Amino acid sequence: MITRREMLGGSLAAGAAAWLGNRVSPNDRLNVAVVGSSGRGGENLKGLAPLADVNLVAFCDVDARSLERGLKSNPSAKSFRDWRKMLDGIHKEIDAVVVSTPDHMHAPVSLAAMRLGKHVYCEKPLTWSIEEARLMAETARRQKVATQMGTQGMAGDGARAGIEMIRTGVLGEIRELHVWTDRAGKGWWPQGIDRPGETHPVPANLDWDLWLGVAPERPYNKIYHPFRWRGWKDFGTGAVGDMGIHNAAMAYAALRPGLPESVEIVETSELKAETFPSWSKLRLRFPAADGRGPLLMYWYDGDRMPPADLIGGKDVAKNGAIVVGSKATLYSIEWTGANWKLLPEDRFAGHPRPEATLPRAPQEDHHREWVQACKGGTPAFCNFPDLASPLTETMLVANLALRTGKKISWDAAAMKAAGCPEADPAIRREYRKGWAI
Repeated sequence: MITRREMLGGSLAAGAAAWLGNRVSPNDRLNVAVVGSSGRGGENLKGLAPLADVNLVAFCDVDARSLERGLKSNPSAKSFRDWRKMLDGIHKEIDAVVVSTPDHMHAPVSLAAMRLGKHVYCEKPLTWSIEEARLMAETARRQKVATQMGTQGMAGDGARAGIEMIRTGVLGEIRELHVWTDRAGKGWWPQGIDRPGETHPVPANLDWDLWLGVAPERPYNKIYHPFRWRGWKDFGTGAVGDMGIHNAAMAYAALRPGLPESVEIVETSELKAETFPSWSKLRLRFPAADGRGPLLMYWYDGDRMPPADLIGGKDVAKNGAIVVGSKATLYSIEWTGANWKLLPEDRFAGHPRPEATLPRAPQEDHHREWVQACKGGTPAFCNFPDLASPLTETMLVANLALRTGKKISWDAAAMKAAGCPEADPAIRREYRKGWAI
């Protein structure tokens, strides 16, 4: 039996090697375990449950009520509160793991599963820290497992056609990318606030210690769970990490800008110690590469939006991205990347769609795409090494500016914010005692 210490400590080389050949035949059902069965986890269950070639064998959730909801439609599945006990006890019965926990637990669960040779689907953003993002990519590559980050909009034909359109060169030289969301506070989750002073009784259905996981200990308060953890720095990555991954994905995949060389705050609401700000505007600079000149990316959240004149003075959607070129502009409307238009519209009326050069997801479904990859098919589009890790790192570097209040000069080779040691804890996280990964 693989011990919990081996699983969490990263010494699984021998144990995982025995499972490297455990690939699922295209004709066999994929045995899937789900960690986190409410919120995004519930949506992932809805996506996987109808698939005839998927067998949901286990559910794990620190919240007994969420666990019960998952088991209602899958009563034969085994149930666990602690994901470590699940992997330790029944890993031989599992081919793949879906991770739908809060951000701070994405890497611990996913890395442990991949080190056992399991395929992994993990929600976005891929990780809480930058080091974790790189570890996820390295481990997926080394273990040769099929991976997918939960950027479901990218499975749509429209999103892939948007990538193909940008790559045709119709926009000319790409100069700027503008990405934004309205989801910073405003009824979505708290940002721009301090830690509450009061302590609430832990609900009987919740294992608070397991929920905290690698994060520092703190008293329970209902302001954190469920869902409202996203704006808290110990657990989530704020609007930048959550919606930035969605809204930037299509343009990022098309441009492949690599990692930013710097990030700076243009303007922001008050910076708080515990939560990300209620609104912000950031500027990221990407170096010239592959025949392309330097690229600027602007990020906006909360009540900050890109200038309407970028899209001809029309109302700007609540979420989206604008790719500005020397000849034309591509406006991606809302978060999926699938609904976009070329501007100015009068010049591009009737402009043909580009030739399809990218593989398409079966039925435009990101769960089916991942399951297909687990069975030896084409790698999922948002797999960890190719897209999920660098996109996540980009947004987490942006967050370093909001965490420190300083301009970040990013040394990607050294994985360091030059001259800004206060950024280090969000680059390489110090895990709570007993939870090292």
